[in-house]
Amino acid sequence: MENVQGDIRPSDNYLLTEPVKKLLPKFIIPCVISLIISCLYNIVDQIFVGQGIGYLGNAATGIIFPITVIGWAASLLFGDGAAAYLSLAQGSGNTKDLGKTIANSVLFSFLSGVALILICYLWGDRILYSLGATDATIELTRDYGYIIFIMIPLALAQNTLAGIIRADGSPRYAMGAMAVGAVLNIIFDPVTIFVWGWGIKGAAYATIFGQFVSFVICAIYLARSKMFRLRAADFIPSLKAVRRVLPLGGSSFLTQISIVIVTVVNNKLLVSYGALSEYGPDIPLAAFVVIMKLFQIVLNIAIGIAAGAQPVIGFNYGAKHYDRVRQAFKYVITWTLLVTAIATVLFEAIPQAFIALFGSDGELYTNFAVRCLRIYLALIIFTCVQKACAIFLQSIGKASAAIPLSMIRDVIFLIVFTFVLPVYFGVTGIFWAAPAADILAILVTGVVVAHIWKNLGKGNPMQTISIETAPVETGELKVSHPGVIITISREHGSGGQHIGRLVAEKLGIPFYYKEMTALAGKESGLAAEFISSINSESPSGIRDMYMDTDVVRQAIIAQGKAIRKIADSGSCVIVGRAADYVLHDYANVVRVFIHAPEEYRIKQVVGFYGDTEAEGRKNIAKQDAARAAYYKHVSGNGWGNARQYELCIDSSVGEENTANAICEYVKVAMG
Repeated sequence: MENVQGDIRPSDNYLLTEPVKKLLPKFIIPCVISLIISCLYNIVDQIFVGQGIGYLGNAATGIIFPITVIGWAASLLFGDGAAAYLSLAQGSGNTKDLGKTIANSVLFSFLSGVALILICYLWGDRILYSLGATDATIELTRDYGYIIFIMIPLALAQNTLAGIIRADGSPRYAMGAMAVGAVLNIIFDPVTIFVWGWGIKGAAYATIFGQFVSFVICAIYLARSKMFRLRAADFIPSLKAVRRVLPLGGSSFLTQISIVIVTVVNNKLLVSYGALSEYGPDIPLAAFVVIMKLFQIVLNIAIGIAAGAQPVIGFNYGAKHYDRVRQAFKYVITWTLLVTAIATVLFEAIPQAFIALFGSDGELYTNFAVRCLRIYLALIIFTCVQKACAIFLQSIGKASAAIPLSMIRDVIFLIVFTFVLPVYFGVTGIFWAAPAADILAILVTGVVVAHIWKNLGKGNPMQTISIETAPVETGELKVSHPGVIITISREHGSGGQHIGRLVAEKLGIPFYYKEMTALAGKESGLAAEFISSINSESPSGIRDMYMDTDVVRQAIIAQGKAIRKIADSGSCVIVGRAADYVLHDYANVVRVFIHAPEEYRIKQVVGFYGDTEAEGRKNIAKQDAARAAYYKHVSGNGWGNARQYELCIDSSVGEENTANAICEYVKVAMG
C-alpha cells in the first residue's frame, strides 16, 4: 500500500507516547484526502460526461478505465518502489546512487507509458472491443481514449514523482500538486463539454490538462528536494538502478492489476449477458461504470483510514506496545463502520439521486441502474472492513496473511460469482456477485484476524531460527579505537558468528552481532527482538512484500543507522545484517564472506539442533534463502557474490584456522 502521508523516521517516538485517538487523525486525514483526489479525475469526467453525452458516454469512459489502471499500476511499481528505496537509503546513510535510482524510476515509469500508448494506438479498435466496446460505443470510446492516451507517459511520471516527493518528506506538496490538477479538471470539464461544445473530447482534454499541470508542479519539486539531487547523467537508463525498486513496488502493482482483471471480466460479461436481455449490451455496462465510481469513493475513504493508521500501528507493533496496536485497530474499524454505514443507508434510501448525478437516459436505464446499485453496494460495509483488516495485517508485517486477504474478495470470490451467478439470474447476477463475495470474504477474514488478534503479543513469535544464536545485548557501544572494521557475511551452518567472535578476540576489538539490533531498538523505540527477526521471519515466496511493509522497513532503517553508528565508534567485527553494503562507502572496511560445503554445514546444523539430516538440509536452504532475500532487498545486489568481498573463505578447515586466516589477511590488507 502506498505510503501517502510521508515517511516516519525511527526516531519519531511520539508514535509510542501520544494518545492514539489524538495521533491517528494526523495521519488518516491527509491519507484520505490524497486518495479521494487521486480518483477525482475519472469521477468528475463521469459526472459531466453522463450529464452531457448520456449513458453511452459513461460506458465509453469505463472501457478506457482498465487501460489507465494498467498505467497507474506501472507508476506505482516504480513510484512506491522508489519511495521505499529512498527511505531505506536515507536510513542506512547509503545515498551515493540515490539520484540515479530516483531518476531511472521516473524515466522507466515514463517509458512504460510510452509503451502502453504505442500498444493502444497500434492495436486500436481491437483492444477497445476486447475491453467491452460495442458498435454503439466505439466512436465515443475512440474520441475519449485516443486523447487520454496522449498524456499517459507524463501522467505516469507524475504519479511516480508524487510517491517520491511524499517519501522525501513533503506529502503536502505532493497532495497539492494532485489537487491543483483535479480542480482544473473540475473547472474545465463543463467549459469544454457544454460551453465549447467539444462533447466527450472536451472531458478528455480537461483531464489531460489537469494531469499536465500536476506533472509540471511535481517536476519543479526536483530542484528543491531534501534528500537527493538529480543530474542529467542520472537519467541514463540503468537496469541495475531499476532492479533496486521493482521488488519494493510489487505489492502496489499487483493490487492495481487485480482491479484490471476484475474490470475487464465484468465489462465482457456485462456486454455479453446484457445483449441477451431487454437492456441491451450498453445499459448494463454504463450502469456498472457509475456504480463502481460510487463504490470507489467509499472504498478510498475506508482504505485511507486504514492506510493512514499504518505507521502508528506498525511502529507500536515493532515496539511491542500491543495495547496501543489493539486500540488503534479498534478506532480504524469503528470509523470504517461509521462511514460505510452512512453510505449504505444513503445508497439504499435514495439511489435515484446518485444515479441522476451521473445523468439519466430514460426509464429503462434508470430503473436498471437503481436496482443494481442497491444490489452491488448492499454489503459495502463488509468490503471496507475486509480491506481494513488486510491493511492492518500488512501494517504488522503479516504479509503471508495480508496479501491473500487483500485479493481474496476481488480476484477469487468476486470473479467466481461473476461467472456463475449470471448463468442462473441473467445480467443482474453479475451485480449479485459482489454481496455474495463480500459474505465469504468477511468470514474468512474474520477467522484469520481473530486468530492473530488472540495471539497478538503472546509468546515470542519473532524468535529467529539460527545455529548462531546469542542473547540480545544491552545495546551499548563498546570501547574501541580507530582502525579496521570487519564485516562478516556467512552461509547458514558455516559457523560465521563464532568465527567472527574469535577474530574479534584475536585482534582485541569489539564484536557485534545481536548487539547491533539491541542498539537499533534502543535508538528507535522498536523492540530489539523484532528487528532481529526481520531477515528470518519473512515468508517464503513473498519476502519482498513482507519487507516492504511499513514496520519492517522502519526496522531496516533503524538497523542501518545502528551499524553506521557502531562503525563510527571505531574498529570492530560486525556479523550479518548486510553490514558490508551499509558500510560500502567506508574506506577502512574488510568484507568477508564465510562459506562451506553443504555436507559440512549439514553436520554442523544436525549437531547443534539434533535434527535429522533431511531437516538440517531444509533448515539450511530456508535460512540461506532468507539471508539472500534480505541482502537483495537492502542492497539490490546478489548475496554471496565473490566480487563484493575482499575475502571469501571456506570454514570447513576449522573455525580456529578460519579465524587465524582472516586475521592474517586483515593485517596484510591494512598494512
